[in-house]
Amino acid sequence: MVLGTALYNTAVFVFAHRLTFSPELDQGLFEELPAAPAVFLLRRSGGEGVLGSAGEPYVSKTANLRRRLERLLGAPAEKSKRLNLRNRVDEIEFTPTGSDFESQFLLYRVLRETFPKTYAARLRLRAAPVIKLHWENDYPRASVTTRLGRVLGREAGRTSASPVEPDQSGTGAGAHSTPSLPSLAPGERRASQGNLYYGPFPSRAAAEKFASDVLDFFKMRRCVEDLNPDPSFPGCVYSEMNMCLAPCFKGCTDAEYQAEVARVQRFFDTAGESLAREFADERDRASADLAFEEAAAIHNRSEKLKPLLAQLPEIVRRVDLLDTLIVQRAAQPGSVALFRFRNLALSGPVMFNIELRGGSGSMESRIEELIASFPVTEPKAAVERTEQLAILKRWYYRSSRLGEIFFADGKGAWPLRRMVRGIGRVFKGEKPQEQRIFSATEYLTTPS
Repeated sequence: MVLGTALYNTAVFVFAHRLTFSPELDQGLFEELPAAPAVFLLRRSGGEGVLGSAGEPYVSKTANLRRRLERLLGAPAEKSKRLNLRNRVDEIEFTPTGSDFESQFLLYRVLRETFPKTYAARLRLRAAPVIKLHWENDYPRASVTTRLGRVLGREAGRTSASPVEPDQSGTGAGAHSTPSLPSLAPGERRASQGNLYYGPFPSRAAAEKFASDVLDFFKMRRCVEDLNPDPSFPGCVYSEMNMCLAPCFKGCTDAEYQAEVARVQRFFDTAGESLAREFADERDRASADLAFEEAAAIHNRSEKLKPLLAQLPEIVRRVDLLDTLIVQRAAQPGSVALFRFRNLALSGPVMFNIELRGGSGSMESRIEELIASFPVTEPKAAVERTEQLAILKRWYYRSSRLGEIFFADGKGAWPLRRMVRGIGRVFKGEKPQEQRIFSATEYLTTPS
């Protein structure tokens, strides 16, 4: 049984429809065009372009294909300055789309193939801000960046690595849990593990605020220099305030600093659940020992952590392990369009017919089968991975976002019941459930 049909999951994109245009027969052709969203390309026969001295083809997306082409190819009005390509175009290629997200992704693919040197400027994509954990440094630190470099943990994270193991404080895996790394010396860690990236965030300001607020709970360094530890070094304000282990002047051993960085990684891997559990265990132990003042101090730190975690967007995860399914309206009747972001690459759409009856199985089982057979997208080059993450981030953080998104947990399991309800909402045109977005301007008290 065919559960879905991939439309343009191929190495080279091919439009769904191709028509020959002739000014003498324009009215009949316009009537054949759908008055619906689409991505289209206009050019002369033989592949020649229609714009400028270089003869570039005309590529765009539209909410109403018939109306847009009537303006571009219809008889021009006298003294009008509106662009008219009536006498320059011989061929029309187009693919109907069901949503703006599908149109944006399809336009990205077409422009990338048609204008390999200038497509980025045409799309005006803004790279997604992420928090980078510099494991390749002898003394790792965190920073905010929009560039995705070498991500060695991507393949290892899905295969050979083991799940997050509880530490001595009882910290375990949560909904965002991802594989942890073994305890290694700095040089060995750099050789076995690339840098890690967490995001995407709506803006650089939001990412910097979140990173700063998180580091207030830890003693990992914030300086940007490559360290050469020297006991005579005076340190900085963070070491004076006991907010850094001060590896710069050997205020700690290398093993102690690596353990602290591992705590930071566990925080990001579990969306803060590891630290929340750590606080809970420490508070319970202090209470059992009748150290009530210490228990109260730990409780205060725990309370200051809650607002930070409550406003964290669900999409913010380790990006190389981010596995999402996006549901959009489809141009095909009786169906919704599914897209998948995995291995830092976006694939789809795959059509999911929600009107199948009889022996087609339950909706949950059909969704599981479709996910298992989803087209495999090979990991992209760094630039392409950055661009496709930017497309996902642009859609996710839109104030008027249409469609639904669902996330696989650390074990690859999907929220199937929620997905069934979400698919129904998209098919009926209902609004998605609202999610709170992290604010870069919301005040958060610094932990004491």
